[in-house]
Amino acid sequence: MSRFRLRGKRRRPRSLRPDRIPLRSVVPNLVTSLAACAGITSISLSSEGRFMEALWALLVACICDGMDGRIARLLNASSKLGAELDSLADFVNFGVAPAMFMYFWMTGGPDHTLADGTVVARPFIRLVLGCALYYAMCDCFRLARFNTMLEQETAPYWKHFFTGVPAPGGCWMVLTPAIISLALDAKGGYPALAKFLQNPWTGIFMLLFVGSLMASRLPTISLKHLHISKGAMPFVLAGLLLTVALLVSNFWLTVGFVGVGYVFTVPVSAWFFAKAKARYLSDLSV
Repeated sequence: MSRFRLRGKRRRPRSLRPDRIPLRSVVPNLVTSLAACAGITSISLSSEGRFMEALWALLVACICDGMDGRIARLLNASSKLGAELDSLADFVNFGVAPAMFMYFWMTGGPDHTLADGTVVARPFIRLVLGCALYYAMCDCFRLARFNTMLEQETAPYWKHFFTGVPAPGGCWMVLTPAIISLALDAKGGYPALAKFLQNPWTGIFMLLFVGSLMASRLPTISLKHLHISKGAMPFVLAGLLLTVALLVSNFWLTVGFVGVGYVFTVPVSAWFFAKAKARYLSDLSV
């Protein structure tokens, strides 16, 4: 009898059971959904004229957007569903939300009255809305092109560059006038500059300019592929420490002026791209 053992029903290994998925695969999609909820909340807050709270909601959306992909890779939970959900959330967060923010901010909120008491005319409101829609559609086109380019081979010299301004960068660029104006208004200083930045013509220019940059094929630098020489490292660290100190002392004003600096990286990126392309073509001809 000692040779015989009572054995229970043999179960199929967990990894081979098609009717179950690991719980960890839900976490990245949950973070992406949280980012979309933050973007929709920003739209609601900006429609009520609560612009500073709307900026904080967009900041939460940006943080969640930067986390979901890293969490998916960390948990080995990447999926096609997550990739599609991420693109839809990016359209809400970096296309619709900033466009609606600029629309309500430039037209004076729900009562269409600016901070200095100026009432925005109705035809002008429609013009601002049209420019906001243009920006949102450019972001949509940029995200759709990005998804199609994932399946295509690109030239090696494109490795360190994006095609057009990325959606988070475009959101940052287009909100720069509003960020600086609200930061200055909160401090009670430079009212003339704050008024100039809230001028609807300034916002219209930013919506058209940044939207065109996102839809264009201009090369823009990718920070995750950026390398720094050892000799330049002390200067880079000093600049980063200074930026952190300024963020602590005045967060939104620093974010706004760094956004202005980001705009000027576009021509610099084009110059670096031209050098990288010329170097690659010269190596082929050797």
